[in-house]
Amino acid sequence: MLIQSPEQMRDFGISLSKQLGAGDVIVLKGELGAGKTALAVGIGIGLGIDGVSSPTFIISRVHKAKVPLIHIDAYRLLLSDAKGFEFDDLDISTSKDHAVTVIEWGDSLVNRLSDEYLVIEIAFGKGESERVLSAKGIGPRWAGFSL
Repeated sequence: MLIQSPEQMRDFGISLSKQLGAGDVIVLKGELGAGKTALAVGIGIGLGIDGVSSPTFIISRVHKAKVPLIHIDAYRLLLSDAKGFEFDDLDISTSKDHAVTVIEWGDSLVNRLSDEYLVIEIAFGKGESERVLSAKGIGPRWAGFSL
């Protein structure tokens, strides 16, 4: 899928949120500045949540709504030797079944949380704001999912 602007990325997140429910886990994969947080903001808006921003320095933030959003930025955990243990310390598994969980930089950690998840990879395109999205579903919940 081709995205032409940050606004389109946000709008895609809003559209994607309509297919999400409690217990869903989404992994956002891509380089710095690719648009992972813009996509998470759109998912939040679609869930009725304003004010979603990058939780880079606090690692995890829970946004309350009818279906809450757990937004995790695992970038700092990737820099740590104890990344798995620190991720487990967030204790996300106790609340993830009641929320949509979005994990930025979480592709190497998500299997500690769930065996069913959707990975959305965001790559830089040809133009400055252009992004190319691809998705891979893991587990029965995401069988046949495509962008």
